[in-house]
Amino acid sequence: MGWGAIDDKASIRAIQVSIDHGVNLFDTADLYGCGHSESVLGKALHMVRNNVVIASKFGYRIDEHSKQCTGKICLPNEIESALNNSLRRLQTDYLDVYNLHLRHCPAVLAADVQACLESFVALGKIRAYGWSTDDVEQLSAFSPSPFFIGIQQALNVLQGNLELLRAAERRNLTVLCRSPLAMGLLTDKWTAKDAFAASDLRSRWNMSAGNVPAMVDAVSDIRHILTQDGRTLVQGALAWLWGKSDRTVPIPGFRNTEQALENIGAVDKGPLQAEQMQAIDELLTRSFPDNPWDLAEI
Repeated sequence: MGWGAIDDKASIRAIQVSIDHGVNLFDTADLYGCGHSESVLGKALHMVRNNVVIASKFGYRIDEHSKQCTGKICLPNEIESALNNSLRRLQTDYLDVYNLHLRHCPAVLAADVQACLESFVALGKIRAYGWSTDDVEQLSAFSPSPFFIGIQQALNVLQGNLELLRAAERRNLTVLCRSPLAMGLLTDKWTAKDAFAASDLRSRWNMSAGNVPAMVDAVSDIRHILTQDGRTLVQGALAWLWGKSDRTVPIPGFRNTEQALENIGAVDKGPLQAEQMQAIDELLTRSFPDNPWDLAEI
């Protein structure tokens, strides 16, 4: 449920530096570290709560003490309990956005979940809600509402469902881009030869099989474009998302102040230009003609 060894003090310093540089949206989930991510954010944000937007997610039953996920939840009483626990860990009495974390939820259950979320809005416990999903059909399972404001999908220069992005645009929904750096593939922090600790969820990858080698090759193919105009690879990857749509909000992770500042530096350089976006499309389509944005599910 995590990314290996962490330093909570370094995380909190990085969050505080991010706020000082204008970052005001922080995305998390009760599943991340089985409550630990929310607890760290709560410590870092409670003194500036009114100046930030906090988005969290629900849908899994977690055990904070054993750090295990023990099942899925989608019943109203379970959702309310999950929300209350998230509020406790985040040291706040409301969430700005509360997202359903289950990527696939039957339509009959989705209607009940949405009704539950609407009741939380009425109670002032949340201000809006959304869905973390990569499935276009899931959008129609939630009825239009002024409080259904967006989706969260896996989207980066290497992978993602562009049909879902366009569907969200048509409904005027915000798109939080999950895994904008492809879980590190777009950071220059590691190579296909590296191994991850057992406590890092990326240890499940087979670095020499499946589509991971193809993704590594794809990064090599487009690196020279992403790093134009003085951008780092990270900043180019974020700039691609802004170039793809005016509805995209990338949510890159960071472990420390250095990584946070690199992410923030992408804002000043803005989105990639149209000719850069086209050049990347052509390179990826040439290498992966079937579907260049469906290289792997990571």
